[in-house]
Amino acid sequence: MTSRFWSAAKVVAPVLLGLNVLAPSPLLAAERVCNGTLLQIQVNERGTSRSDRFRFSLGLDAEHASKDAAMSALNARLAEARQVIQPLAIGRLTIPAPRSYSVGRGTSGPRLERASTTITGEVSRDHYDALIQAAGRLPGVRLQGMTSLASSDSRASLADQLLKQALETGQRHAQATARALGLRKVELLLIDQRGSTYRPMAMAARMGEASFKPAEAPKPSQSLTLKLDYCLR
Repeated sequence: MTSRFWSAAKVVAPVLLGLNVLAPSPLLAAERVCNGTLLQIQVNERGTSRSDRFRFSLGLDAEHASKDAAMSALNARLAEARQVIQPLAIGRLTIPAPRSYSVGRGTSGPRLERASTTITGEVSRDHYDALIQAAGRLPGVRLQGMTSLASSDSRASLADQLLKQALETGQRHAQATARALGLRKVELLLIDQRGSTYRPMAMAARMGEASFKPAEAPKPSQSLTLKLDYCLR
């Protein structure tokens, strides 16, 4: 799915229509002289691609009266979580060193020590729901986030599609402008790629009994901004 936005159009003098301008990266470095009317257009194309895997983040903690006991409880929960989550994950899990701190239990209750860490990794579409359900059943584990990721092939294919659409959009606009001015020839002088951004899509962290479908997750998005210079004669 793709969408487009006009960022700027200029016929000799600028006509601003919105959106951001990023650092220029010209595709055609040498600018040619226009012996006619110079038209400058900026087009922003945006689309989404199918996700083929997901990056997950799980929070894990344990509380006890002493720091040593809290760490021991965390280690036990971590061992159980690792045993359940690792078979569902793609590749290795990332587990940073734990941290511990004191927490209160009300105005009259005793203070406790809490030890916590996180588990991050990637999961395929086939194991998407299984991982969410498994995490929900583990003691002391909470799902902090799940992010849709696209394959490199999907990103490259979408980037090619966005580039083609941006050029076609610019050409149509240039031809329409030339007709409005009573001109016949349209020549592309410059293609300035101002930004190509890939954004993985994060979704709300939630766990429960219902089944979760990967197709319902937000899709990764990608955007492309082109500055196009045309000579109208």
